[in-house]
Amino acid sequence: MILAFLDIIIALVGLAGNATVLWLLGCRMRRKSFSIYILNLAAADFLFLFTHIIRSLLKVTYSLHCIPRISLFFTAFFYLVSLGMLSAISTERCGSVLWPIWFHHHRPKHLSTVVCALLWGFSLLLSILEGHHCSILFGNLGNFSDWCKILNFTIASWTIFLCMILAGCSLALLTKMFYSPRRMPLTRLYVSIMLSVLVFLLCGLPPGMVRFFGFQIQKNSMSTHYLTWALFIMSGINSSINPIIYFFVGSFRWQQGQSFKLVLQKALDDTAEVGRSGERSLQETKEIPGSRSGSNSLPTRVHAEK
Repeated sequence: MILAFLDIIIALVGLAGNATVLWLLGCRMRRKSFSIYILNLAAADFLFLFTHIIRSLLKVTYSLHCIPRISLFFTAFFYLVSLGMLSAISTERCGSVLWPIWFHHHRPKHLSTVVCALLWGFSLLLSILEGHHCSILFGNLGNFSDWCKILNFTIASWTIFLCMILAGCSLALLTKMFYSPRRMPLTRLYVSIMLSVLVFLLCGLPPGMVRFFGFQIQKNSMSTHYLTWALFIMSGINSSINPIIYFFVGSFRWQQGQSFKLVLQKALDDTAEVGRSGERSLQETKEIPGSRSGSNSLPTRVHAEK
């Protein structure tokens, strides 16, 4: 009961956070390439947590036998979508750093929308096929066919492939930042992406591997029972943590009066702060009359630098 209520509290916090991100990005902010991915990621996490809470409530009331199959289908579907969106964000961020000319001049305008639609469609197709052949949607849940084993292996391979993309892109960006002759400046968007990837590898990957690799393992031992709850809570943390990451990254050096909209904009900002402040000070110095001559210009220059 304690684990169930802890899981529900975490999921409710995640629901509120993802709903806020959906509202701000969907209605209050101008969407860019990365914002479209973040919007779809928040939608997938929101739907995953909604199904997650239903399963937790059913476990608390010992009524999981009511709708076990449809909940398994939706959790697998939204998990695959969330992982795909996070991989797409990392890939595009890596591409914008390694090939900036192509990204700024030759990148298709609607690439983000097309990629998101393909990820939703492909994840839905895999989930439907698994649900049909593994008797999740129809028939007895314990009836496993050869097609079920093939589909579980396919989904597990797809999950591993996306995780390899996450790790490879993160490693490439770290190399570019610390070991390249022309080091990449650290931006808030990069910090947000890296923290989201790190949390997924720690909390989101283990439940997915157990879900698709250990689908046919059924043990009734107490250790397996607590391990299942631990993985269940970890998956809830993974889908709930992203809005919290955006808040802390965007509210760094918090200024009084900042709204949640401004905090989210700063968390998704891809411009180095040092460069912006330096350019702003230089521009202010150029715009102040008399800043180039005589001793009278000294107080003006000092005021501009401040």
